[in-house]
Amino acid sequence: MWLLFAALSALFAGASSILAKIGISDTDSNLCTALRTAVVLIFSWIMVFITGEATELSSIDGRTLIF
Repeated sequence: MWLLFAALSALFAGASSILAKIGISDTDSNLCTALRTAVVLIFSWIMVFITGEATELSSIDGRTLIF
């Protein structure tokens, strides 16, 4: 199953890059990268809360957060 998820991840990463280049062709590449990163960050936190893993945030020690 993990192999399927890895393949889909690679496929969507490539598609995201291509679509972003087409959609934001007249904008600075650094700004586009920052926007894509922000979208990924938002959806990552959404997945953390959907799966219920947010309760484990308090158990992470400072050293782990730094790394």
